[in-house]
Amino acid sequence: MTNKVDITKEITFASSDPNVSRQISLMEKAGKLRKIAPRLYTSNTIDSYENIVRRNIIDILIWRYPNAVISHRSAKEMRPTAEGNFYMTTTYSKKITDLPGITINLLKGPAADEDDLPYNGIYIAGEYRWMLENMQTSRKGAENSKSLPVGEIESKLEKILLMGGEDKLNAYRDKLRETSERLDMPKEFEKINKIISALLATHSSDVLTTPSAKAMSAGLPFDAGRGELFEILFHAIKDEYFVERANRNKDEESFRLFSFFESYFSNYIEGTEFEIDEAKQIVDSGIPIPRRDEDSHDILGTFRVLSNRAEMNRVPTSTDELYSILQSRHSILLSGRPHLEPGIFKTKNNRAGNTEFVDYQLVKGTLNFGYKYYSALKDPFARAIFMMFMISEVHPFNDGNGRISRIMMNAELVKAEQTRIIVPTVFREDYILALRKLTRQKDPSAYINVMIKLQKFSDNLYGSDFTELKEYLRACNAYEEPSQAKLEIIDRIIR
Repeated sequence: MTNKVDITKEITFASSDPNVSRQISLMEKAGKLRKIAPRLYTSNTIDSYENIVRRNIIDILIWRYPNAVISHRSAKEMRPTAEGNFYMTTTYSKKITDLPGITINLLKGPAADEDDLPYNGIYIAGEYRWMLENMQTSRKGAENSKSLPVGEIESKLEKILLMGGEDKLNAYRDKLRETSERLDMPKEFEKINKIISALLATHSSDVLTTPSAKAMSAGLPFDAGRGELFEILFHAIKDEYFVERANRNKDEESFRLFSFFESYFSNYIEGTEFEIDEAKQIVDSGIPIPRRDEDSHDILGTFRVLSNRAEMNRVPTSTDELYSILQSRHSILLSGRPHLEPGIFKTKNNRAGNTEFVDYQLVKGTLNFGYKYYSALKDPFARAIFMMFMISEVHPFNDGNGRISRIMMNAELVKAEQTRIIVPTVFREDYILALRKLTRQKDPSAYINVMIKLQKFSDNLYGSDFTELKEYLRACNAYEEPSQAKLEIIDRIIR
């Protein structure tokens, strides 16, 4: 008897062929196949039935329900919900519970539409169809409802408006209308039409549910993902007690010397590398080093902002003031690089590696959203590190964003008469990785701890003797590359 059962495949389906049925029966008795559900077997004798079914769910549905349409949220997610619900539209309604860990919800509804995607004998609802289907109400809770949370639909429409403008969103609405007419979904279209109209500010924003959608309707859209990060950081620091480290560089000379080191390291982190004595020569003379004009002006521009005590005592008291301070400081910071449009918020998107920063159209709105959290913080250190993270995440300019974010942070500390924070070269990777952990993993703990450690280190940088501070920093390994040494914090006392 020719073997017609392929046990190299994880899933085996029953057959009307008696030879195949006999082989399946023999293999089951021999322990080569396990029965998972009616007429459904697996050659995997180790893993749980639930996991086997989950990873083979689409093939199982193709076999069981030919010509059905994967619909509602399942058409978007293409996987069961957390509790195992999966949704399909066919000619009748029924709940199927014989698959381990999965409930198949068959919903009576329209057959496959011209825009639905054929897939090996079944269909996947096209985008216009599932957008409409997700406007339907459900008795189940949000996580297991047949419909996605309205906020996800709003976010989808927001992106269309942001990327394509009103014309693109109106064209999308026309397609939704055409699909609703073919599938007899007038109520669903009316619901989504109200959301679109609200986003276009031609209908009350009361129908919108997410803060980002409401902000877009009001004409000041923001990056919702960054908004979530701002909220996470805010809640992590709002009630935290931070050690107050009083500013020891109160006279003009020592303030300027600290500003020099801050300028040096802040530029070094961004790739503007000089020997420490070369940088000091640039600052003292105001004359760029030959053949390094732009790099020299980076040092000079940063120092010019940082060493101005009046400027560094300015902190924003409104969003308009935040925009103004950012732009005026940035115009000085990058004054030596006019092609980078110093002082002008970016007009195209920027990125670093795999990190895509806030869309240029969302800069002001995202700063506006973050400012609400910043203004609610009372502790100066908390305000400082929140401000730095906010500006770093938004990346509002074409270049110089790291430097301007650290300037904005330290202005908060100057205003509060606390120790400013320097990020030495040797600690660059720790600093960047801590920021990345908050951005990518939504974990603020490393960032907070790194900034606490850096302020403790920076608290030892006081006085007006350049040589003494330079050598102290050398003893701390501050100038070393992160791969070559570790930061040593040596308590320094002037007698």
